[in-house]
Amino acid sequence: MISRTLRLVFLVACLAPLAGAAALAQGALPTNDAAVMRANAGTVGIVSGGVDGTYIRIAADLAAVLDDGDRLRVLALIGKGSVGNISDIMFLRGVDIGIVQSDALAYVRREKLFPGVDQSVEYITKLYDEELHILARKDIASLQDLAGKTVNVDVRGSGSAMTVSLVLDALGISAKLANDDQNTALEKLKNGEIAAIGYVTGKPARLFTGIAPDTGLHFLPVAMTPALLDTYLPSSLGHAEYPALVPEGADVETLAVGSVMAAYGWPPNTERYRKVARFVAAFFDKFPSFLKPPRHPKWKEVNLAAQVPGWTRFPAAQEWLRLQTAGGAGEGALRQDFNAFLAQSGGARPAMTDQERAALFQQFLVWQRQRATQ
Repeated sequence: MISRTLRLVFLVACLAPLAGAAALAQGALPTNDAAVMRANAGTVGIVSGGVDGTYIRIAADLAAVLDDGDRLRVLALIGKGSVGNISDIMFLRGVDIGIVQSDALAYVRREKLFPGVDQSVEYITKLYDEELHILARKDIASLQDLAGKTVNVDVRGSGSAMTVSLVLDALGISAKLANDDQNTALEKLKNGEIAAIGYVTGKPARLFTGIAPDTGLHFLPVAMTPALLDTYLPSSLGHAEYPALVPEGADVETLAVGSVMAAYGWPPNTERYRKVARFVAAFFDKFPSFLKPPRHPKWKEVNLAAQVPGWTRFPAAQEWLRLQTAGGAGEGALRQDFNAFLAQSGGARPAMTDQERAALFQQFLVWQRQRATQ
């Protein structure tokens, strides 16, 4: 009996550390429940893009400007492109917000990828326009030369893969599309293994800034057609952004697609909705801080009041804009600047309609961006 008892005590002693390790591996950490709740209550996860793209730099700016201790903490997450980010917003725990291309929602609807997406994904604000970059070997002179050749368009589900395929289809160019990550693809392009890279990102793209002028690599012009103008805006890539790839005074014609800060459409009476609403208020109130160095220059293109066709605005964002343009409460930094603009321009009139106030607010945003560049 004693021997069996000793064996049992010995067995328990040996298994106890293993049980503790298993509990730790499963996340059962000894911790303070109140501290866990406090940390999670103020944390907002933002899924962005790859390490060389603009999205991750925008998300990093959001974290730097908006972090406010336990009240609000922004976690910038690397994503897998616009379609992947919509999926993460809908299904991935810990992701509240994502940055996606504005044409991604229409693409997801058309392909019937995620049932219920119209009720699940809304937008906080349009951000800025991103440019299509087609970087090619020196023996490729035009987009038409890509027919039958290999063009890398980033990983599957990325915004680049979506837009490049749509553009080539619209132009009647049948290329072989590859899905390596962009850093791997750039090395293959330098070695002559592929004909070109297609990349949708805000200029200047860090991926292209280290390319030496003697490589012969160059951007291909993308001429706008009536079919492309239905979806995209004309833009260009210049010497100022890419001095090693674009000769001075010889801008390369291309197109641009809008980017959107999207959020999950939580019901207004839920804690997750209130958390995103706190983020929205902090972002809009502190927006002037994003217009100053060292923040990304793309912030200067943002118009908070701009509407995105085909999308529904997140209610807290819509209400914030309504209060600002209709003279409601809220004396954040942006509101104070708006009051200064009204005083300087003499534009406010007591009998203004909401539409007139919204138009005036958009004029104010242009005025504010001009001040930031002076």
